[in-house]
Amino acid sequence: MAEKLLDFTQPLDVGLLDATVAAFYGTGSKEERAAAERVLRQLQEHPDTWTRVVTILQNSTIPNTKFYALQVLEGVIKYRWNALPVEQRDGIKNYISDLIVQLSSNESSFRAERLYVNKLNIILVQVLKHEWPARWPRFIPDLVSAAKSSETLCENCMVILKLLSEEVFDFSQGELTQSKIKELKNSLNSEFQLIHELCQYVLSMSQHPELIRATLATLHAFLSWIPLGYIFESALLETLLKLFPVISYRNLALQCLSEVVALSCGGYFDAQFVKLYTIFMVQLQVILPPGTNVPESYASGSDEDQAFIQNLAIFFTSFLKSHIGVLETTPENRTALLMGLEYLIGISYVDDTEVFKVCLDYWNSLVCDLFQSECNMETPAPPSPLGLQVGGMLNGMATLLSHRRALYSGPLSKLRLLMISRMAKPEEVLIVEDENGNIVRETMKDNDVLVQYKIMRETLIYLSHLDHEDTEQQMLRKLSKQLNGEEWAWNNLNTLCWAIGSISGSMVEDQENRFLVTVIRDLLNLCEITKGKDNKAVIASNIMYVVGQYPRFLRAHWKFLKTVVNKLFEFMHETHPGVQDMACDTFLKIVQKCRRKFVILQVGETEPFVCELLKGLPTTILDLEAHQIHTFYEAVGFMIQAESDPQRRDEYLQKLMELPNQRWVEIIGQARQSVEYLKSVEVVRAVLNILQLNTSVASSLGQAFLAQISLIYLDMLNVYRMYSELISSSIAEGGPFASRTSFVKLLRSVKRETLKLIETFVDKAEDVELIAKNFVPAMMDPILGDYARNVSDARESEVLSLFATIIDKLKGAMIDDVPRIFEAVFACTLEMITKNFEDYPEHRLKFFSLLRAIASHCFRALFTLSSQQLKLVMDSIIWAFRHTERNVAETGLNLLLEILTNFQDSNCMC
Repeated sequence: MAEKLLDFTQPLDVGLLDATVAAFYGTGSKEERAAAERVLRQLQEHPDTWTRVVTILQNSTIPNTKFYALQVLEGVIKYRWNALPVEQRDGIKNYISDLIVQLSSNESSFRAERLYVNKLNIILVQVLKHEWPARWPRFIPDLVSAAKSSETLCENCMVILKLLSEEVFDFSQGELTQSKIKELKNSLNSEFQLIHELCQYVLSMSQHPELIRATLATLHAFLSWIPLGYIFESALLETLLKLFPVISYRNLALQCLSEVVALSCGGYFDAQFVKLYTIFMVQLQVILPPGTNVPESYASGSDEDQAFIQNLAIFFTSFLKSHIGVLETTPENRTALLMGLEYLIGISYVDDTEVFKVCLDYWNSLVCDLFQSECNMETPAPPSPLGLQVGGMLNGMATLLSHRRALYSGPLSKLRLLMISRMAKPEEVLIVEDENGNIVRETMKDNDVLVQYKIMRETLIYLSHLDHEDTEQQMLRKLSKQLNGEEWAWNNLNTLCWAIGSISGSMVEDQENRFLVTVIRDLLNLCEITKGKDNKAVIASNIMYVVGQYPRFLRAHWKFLKTVVNKLFEFMHETHPGVQDMACDTFLKIVQKCRRKFVILQVGETEPFVCELLKGLPTTILDLEAHQIHTFYEAVGFMIQAESDPQRRDEYLQKLMELPNQRWVEIIGQARQSVEYLKSVEVVRAVLNILQLNTSVASSLGQAFLAQISLIYLDMLNVYRMYSELISSSIAEGGPFASRTSFVKLLRSVKRETLKLIETFVDKAEDVELIAKNFVPAMMDPILGDYARNVSDARESEVLSLFATIIDKLKGAMIDDVPRIFEAVFACTLEMITKNFEDYPEHRLKFFSLLRAIASHCFRALFTLSSQQLKLVMDSIIWAFRHTERNVAETGLNLLLEILTNFQDSNCMC
């Protein structure tokens, strides 16, 4: 039945269209909705449907049908307007205008059909973007004239003007040409006097709340771009300040004032800005008396009240960013300035992330400016080249600086307390409180919080530099309140310790040492006297974070460093979620910063700490999970790497790897008796864990890992070959699905970890000849040959990145091996990645990285390729830079540039 709508030889059945639209939006069967959607989509796409829009709007009684018709019309206006004959364009323009006037002139119809009128307004603005000003030059005068005939019509005219301003100044990018945008902006500017007079008249004379609100909203859209004379040389600011105390207009008036105070006028209108601020502060004290608990008012307030606080934050930050200097000049202005900062401090405590971000951004800019001023004064001025006396000028600047420091000392002290109380969580902290009030391990990083932490950390460091003593006293006072229970709470302790950790390095060393000793002592005492596993976990997390942030102190105080590390070893036995992870991460962080301290004989010790650690290693890692042990081994690798005596370094490494090596020897011994032993899931997991441990140590130890990798290298390659054959046979028997089974995935993890271990060692190694002679030849068949022989789903992309790393490391020494590498990986990888643009994404990037390494370091090897092979290389590069993924395309283009440059250089040499 609905198909009749598509027959344009017959008059449109509006009732049938209503029924079809109702079926689409209704609760009928899935088939009925799908059929209705198909008909409506075909009807919308028909080029002549728009000619029936007027019939639909006049005869339909269902709002959804009218909106559907307007959607059709909007599409025509956006994409086909200039192709329509002039008569049809004028007909649409006049019909929409008349319909808007008709609906807006009557209060009851305007309120009842508000959504419909709003959509018509949007359609009219779309028309204006094509017609005005060239083909509709009288639009603004006609609109202003019509607005004076009725208050509801005037209200809708304001909405149209607001939409027009937003379309031109906010949303035009990408929809209009630059010349058209410029033309529309110039037209709005040139005709703004009429709009300004209308707005001023309405705000001064109207008693109609809806109209005044619409006018304020329109004005808010205009204020960022109108000529400044309309703001400062008219009664506009006075009118806005009169409306600000009125509850129903308060937020809109405040938004308008915020737009005004954000303007930078080069000091030309400073007197007007001071007057505005002064009057505003007088009015604000009536609305929000000084001393009001702003966070409580915000929490218990209505949506309007909360919006007022948000707008107030924007007003203060906008004004102070642009005009704080003019408020520093006289005692009266300074009093008003301090009151504004007091309000902003109170607003900053509001429990709303967006409000706090607005405030934080300003506080950061303020303290940065004050810090820069101090630094500029501390930097000695160069002698005057003309021999002029500059002492008087410097003295004047110093006096001004001391006045500023005294002026802001009170607000900055309160700001330090604010930053400490609201400090965001750093990345290193893994223990958090969930929505149920439980202490758990964090599972996902919150990037917004990390960005906020960085800004707060920078702000607090500036604050610390501006007054070390006050910063220290504020923090120690807060800590003492944790100890005596006055402010004990997880969040209070967390924010305090995050703040303490964030200012590392901002104090002079003696002060920092004294401060940190007090902090750690109090935290350890707190851990002793506090009961409950959750409480102890929170305190432990904070101790670990704080000590990890002060490596300078730890390096200078061995006994303290040893105590901290032993405390971390205790935490490694604490099974509360997140504590062990954080203990291992903190241990790694401390060792990276203080590694040398652990391998030298310290005063009062009988042996280096690393010896003591290695003796107790089995006990220390007893309760750790596999990934935590890997982190621990990586940290010890950094320690051993700091040992300068090669013999002692090898002894430490042998002791460190004793446990995994024993297990490895046991597995290889059993495998020599029966290869089936290697197929056990438990054994595969054990092999994977041993390889991951070796990779962790190799990443931190570097070249010194040679002694360890030499022990396991050949056996490791045999295990690689055996597991690869097992994977291939599984895939051959079970098809592509077999590659997704848990057992095959586990086997492939072993292969990948083997490749990762070799790549890590090669990347960190320093003896290039040793790698070329002892390691590369042995891996050619087990790794390269295996890659060539395998089915596509069993080929590891890490093979490509491994050989790219080897070539980057050994450079020209690999030139003779390039043909073999090419033969093993090139054709089979290209076959995998050129079928489409989606499959094997890892292979794509790593393949071109390998090709680029060859082009960079073994370019002459390309001349040994046959013409067919060289054509294949160039075809693959062309395929790469045509790729839909930008990173692949960029890699292809960079590779092409490198090859062409090398060809050019080689021709020059010839």
